[in-house]
Order: sequence, then C-alpha cells, then structure tokens
Amino acid sequence: MAAMTTVARSAAVTARIGRDRHRGLELLRATEAAALSVGRWLGRGDKSGTRDAGQRVMEEALAGMPFDGRIVIGPDGPNNRLVPERRIGVGRDRVDLAVLPVDGVSLVAGGLSQALSIAVAAEVGGILPPPPVAYMHKIAVGPQARGAIDVSDTPENNLRRIAFAMNVQVQDLTVVLLDRPRHQALLERVRGLGARVALASDGDVGMAMMAAWPGSGIDVMLGSGGASESIVAACAIRCLGGELQCRPWVRHEDEAAAIRAAGYDPEAPISMDQLVPGREVSIAVTGISGGGLLRGVLYHNWWAETHSLVMRAQSGTVREISTKHHVALQPEDARKVL
Repeated sequence: MAAMTTVARSAAVTARIGRDRHRGLELLRATEAAALSVGRWLGRGDKSGTRDAGQRVMEEALAGMPFDGRIVIGPDGPNNRLVPERRIGVGRDRVDLAVLPVDGVSLVAGGLSQALSIAVAAEVGGILPPPPVAYMHKIAVGPQARGAIDVSDTPENNLRRIAFAMNVQVQDLTVVLLDRPRHQALLERVRGLGARVALASDGDVGMAMMAAWPGSGIDVMLGSGGASESIVAACAIRCLGGELQCRPWVRHEDEAAAIRAAGYDPEAPISMDQLVPGREVSIAVTGISGGGLLRGVLYHNWWAETHSLVMRAQSGTVREISTKHHVALQPEDARKVL
C-alpha cells in the first residue's frame, strides 16, 4: 500500500510539473506571436498601431490555449479586449493570467530597445489584482541582494545595503530609473552617492527583470511606475530568484481610502508574496526590439527569429529559447503572417 501511495504521489507531482511546463511553453506561443506582429511597427512612431497589433495577435493566440484562463491583469489603452475578468482559452485547466502584449509601447514606436511581450499564468488566486492606485514606488534587485532592500527606507541606505550584500562599492552599482520629471530628486540622490545611472524611457517590467538577470549590466531598479506592471514584474522576479518590494504612491485621500478598503496599509511595503501569492507561476517573455535582456525580432527572407525566456517559479527553471519561425512556403504568404 505504501509503495502504491508513493507511486501515486510521484505520478501526481510529475503531472503537475508537466502541466506547469506546458503552461509556460503555451504562453510562449502567445508572446512570440505578439512580438512577431509588433516588431513590424518598430520606429514608425505609431503608438496606437503598435498597441493594437500586439493586443489583437495575443488575443488570438490565447483564445486557442488549452486552459480556462481568467485575465487578472491586461494592457491599458482603448479598444482593449484583454480586460480583467475575461475568460479565454479552450481547455479545462483553470488559471489566472497577466498579459502585457507590449511592455514598452513608446519604445517600439520610437525605435528604441528593451521592448518585450509578456504573459504569465498561475493557479487560481495566484495573481492578485493591483492595489487601487495608479502608481507604486518600487525597488528590485537580483538574488545576491535579496533581503537587503526596504522600499520604505531611504535610497542611500538601500544602495549601501545592496552594495554590501553584493560585495562591491556603491560606486560599482548601476541603478536604472524611468526618465521622468517625478524622479529628478531621486536621480540626484543616487548620483550624489556616486552610483552609475541608466535612464529608461519606458518598460517597467523589463527594467525590473534586468536588475535580476545576470549579465544585464543593471544591479538595481528604483522609482515609481504602474501598479499593474508591478504585479507582472513580481512574477518575473520570483522566477529569477530576486526580490521586489513596492509601496503605494498615494496622491490624494480618495486613493488612501481605496487602499485601506482593499486591505493595504498606505504606508507599508508590499512584498512579492503579497502581490503574487501563487506557487505555480509560469511566465514567457519575448524580445521585441532587443536590449540587455533579450534580442529583438529579426526578419529574414520568408522566415523570422525570436529570442525568449520561459520561467517557472516553483522550480526556478529558466529556459532561454531562440526560435526560427518558418512562417510560409511562399513569400506572399509570409508577408501576410508577418
């Protein structure tokens, strides 16, 4: 009986791991499809066209996925059909989804690097809706500095602790911030410590991932950004073994009241586990315009190439995947697909 029980448990674990891996690879089909479509809009200066292309293609891909998905987080903007609470997919495996067909619409439109396409799946309840504020203060680091950050503390103290944890000097750190007027005071404080600074025009999630990705050249992500992007970033950082903390940016009393009603303390840090309590988190990320994390889409004669990551939080598995998409046998058909 004990042997049969052990066999049954092993089979259940194998089935669960297989299902989770399958989720990540299925999501990869959606992010690859979105990246292939959006990549054609690189540098055209058309944010609306870029946004619509990514949403349309990702919606089509998700609609055929072998799960029963509930969208928890979707993209912003008009004409968006990937809205929270929408059910999508054709299977029975119930999952929660967070999808960003384009993280960095402005990057694509402006012909800039670092744009990504991202999709996340977790067990039901594994991804929480963002707190009811537009923005959150954030700090993200990689595995070496996990446990050294406190978003409620000063940037000076955080950077000193991070440097100590990484066994380097503060001057050796590279800190990435969104290039926004609201960050001017923070920028001057980071510069005052002598840390290196990288400014990004867009792409909250990609910035956070770079802080946790070996060899990206980024050690810390600081500043404030979108609340929804904070959830997606938390999913990615969990898979990469780093740490992200957030704190609501409460701009008026109505937001403070909404935060309290949602069960959050307006002044308290929010951990990754609070944002993403699920254990079975899988994420697929495909590069659109290239950068320090992933290469962008490359188009060739009748075929295209993508560069992606497929990650799983429960096992810490990170797969780096380069895919050649032989999309058609005839050039006129290739043009239709790409």
